[in-house]
Amino acid sequence: MATSNKVRIVTNKLRFAFPKVFVPEASEEGGEPKYSVALLIPKTDKENIAKINKAIEDCKASNAAYFGGSVPKVLKGGLRDGDTERDTDRYPEYAGNLFINASSFQKPSVVDVDVQPILDPNEFYSGCYGRASLTFYPYNGKANGIACGLGNLQKMEDGEKLGGGVSAAVDFAV
Repeated sequence: MATSNKVRIVTNKLRFAFPKVFVPEASEEGGEPKYSVALLIPKTDKENIAKINKAIEDCKASNAAYFGGSVPKVLKGGLRDGDTERDTDRYPEYAGNLFINASSFQKPSVVDVDVQPILDPNEFYSGCYGRASLTFYPYNGKANGIACGLGNLQKMEDGEKLGGGVSAAVDFAV
């Protein structure tokens, strides 16, 4: 089989959801634990959308040999529509957004705006904003597709925590 070509990008600011970036978790019972995060991108964010779509198309174009000489017409992967592919009553953060899930077996570096390591998992949470380095690469097996590999993460600003809960500061405000 031909070797694959990978395409690496760094996103502009977007929102992180469901980060598992300090301790890996298996997505299904018996599965191999991975680090992962969902990246939420407003449908109005034309720059991030174009950057990700271009990386995916470049990955497809440079991997025809990997797929046996031509790129299959149907490939899994890519940006997904949060309004149609998620229950927005249960997960309202997906409404009005496109999303892509990124994962890796290698632990990502998680840094702050000054590129200093974030070591406290409470500082990088579902709902904060930042940038991600991503690597797109082809895969085949039961299905063919373009996967989104998780690189490093940079938190740029706080945001409303997703998934409920309040901070101790709110609970115990005098």
